[in-house]
Amino acid sequence: MKTATVPGLRLRPYAGEPDLAEIARIQNLEAEADDIPERTDVESLAAQFRHPGEHFEPIRDVTVAEVGGRPVAVAMREWVDTTDGLREYRVNGAVAPAWRRRGIGSLLLAENERRVRELAAGHVTPNPRAIGSWSGDTQPGNAALLAAAGFQRARWFFEMVRPHLDDLPDAPLPDGLELRPVTADNVRAVWFANVEAFRDHWGGFDPSETHLQRWLDDPSNDLSLWIVAFEGEEVAGGVINAINAAENEALGLHRGWLASVFTRRPWRQRGLARALIVRSLLRLRERGMTTGALGVDADNPSGALGLYERIGFEVVYRSTAWRKPLAPEGGR
Repeated sequence: MKTATVPGLRLRPYAGEPDLAEIARIQNLEAEADDIPERTDVESLAAQFRHPGEHFEPIRDVTVAEVGGRPVAVAMREWVDTTDGLREYRVNGAVAPAWRRRGIGSLLLAENERRVRELAAGHVTPNPRAIGSWSGDTQPGNAALLAAAGFQRARWFFEMVRPHLDDLPDAPLPDGLELRPVTADNVRAVWFANVEAFRDHWGGFDPSETHLQRWLDDPSNDLSLWIVAFEGEEVAGGVINAINAAENEALGLHRGWLASVFTRRPWRQRGLARALIVRSLLRLRERGMTTGALGVDADNPSGALGLYERIGFEVVYRSTAWRKPLAPEGGR
């Protein structure tokens, strides 16, 4: 790996909320330079950083690279137990475009690996360990960096958009199910139904109460946008919808996100997901949105990709999940 040779460069841990504006700035500069159709903002980062947990602790898991006291890059880490039986330590980073090609990305990747090895050495788990990362198809430099560090491509993901919210298909709700509002009283039941449903899908995410609180505190969250079907007292499936006003303003869009589409096992193969997606698009249209977006695993075992295409979604961006084995010294 190339060694960074930038006079005055130093790495330091996250120093609290004053860093959030610089982290957002760096991540958005990278997204703009790489034609990634997403943006972040200080309030969204604050919702994540204000709720530390065992999977993500900002002071432990965020490294800022600065030159002359000015942040120029950021690295972040988290860990999850994946649905395919791994303990995966996920690493990510962003370098302000003006500071690229100076070895800073390589330095931060090495620092990420060093830090997750330290963390893993203190973990007791029967699961094999891996380091995970990702890159977009518009980020050949990131892909080259990961490949040079020994990562291999593990999975592919698509971002899909329905370019308009007109001419939505008919999609009756299956018999025996009804839609109910999501409130503070039932949101946890909905969240953990979502967690349960995704145990059948590749990857994994932090299923904790702390992660739920991050979702609830995110400025794009609005429980009145969630579309959830119940059978009796049981959550059958749902769509967690969101409108990111700051992102829309930055990109000049009126886009709503179908952030999570889930159906629990007993209610699959009955047309429930289609019905919930169509109703989600209607709800977003009622709120003034003109497009709807979602992400999907290209090899989703439930056939989600084909379902989304039949409803009118189109692939607009592709990304790759990367992995490499991790065998930390002193790990158990």
